[in-house]
Amino acid sequence: MAKHTAYALLATFIAIPAFAADARITADERAKLLKYLHDSQAEFLASLDGVTDAQWRWKPTPEKWSVAETAEHIAISEDFLFDLGTKKAMSTATDPEWEAKTKGKTELLERALVNRTRKVQAPEPLKPGGITMTRDQVIARFQVARARTIQFAETTELPLREHITAGPFPVFDPLNAYHFVLYIPLHNLRHNQQIAEVKATPGYPK
Repeated sequence: MAKHTAYALLATFIAIPAFAADARITADERAKLLKYLHDSQAEFLASLDGVTDAQWRWKPTPEKWSVAETAEHIAISEDFLFDLGTKKAMSTATDPEWEAKTKGKTELLERALVNRTRKVQAPEPLKPGGITMTRDQVIARFQVARARTIQFAETTELPLREHITAGPFPVFDPLNAYHFVLYIPLHNLRHNQQIAEVKATPGYPK
């Protein structure tokens, strides 16, 4: 009887499915994301404060971006990346192997995106097509987009981490929906450095 009872208990434990990890972002991930969003926003807006029209349009070389082009790229990219995370990625089927496929990607993005020793080409939709906005227009567009991103980061309970897809830079693929939202402020910080580099270049208008 004891032997049969032991087999019955073993069968019960085997039949119990393992619980999958929670695909919603953790409290720590939310806090980190919000800090990045607020810090990158403050730094970006401070970098444009007092920039004159001459400084806005000045290019270090014909091939390098001006402050204007860099700032426009930041503002336009926010919508692009937000849609990648909240629309494209979230429209994919949930992936049961999301943990294994995206392991270490958060740390990779945090290291790589803010490291400007390695230059990369912007994807075609995000390349500047000349200067199309004034400084005030860029700031207005950026602030609207950033307010939406912050509101989403503060409130979302979606299972962002189990929806994965390819992004604009294949070296990082695949990323999950959370990663694309995290990409926004890290990308912002990267290009804040670029604005600082332009301003520190000899010949930048006084």
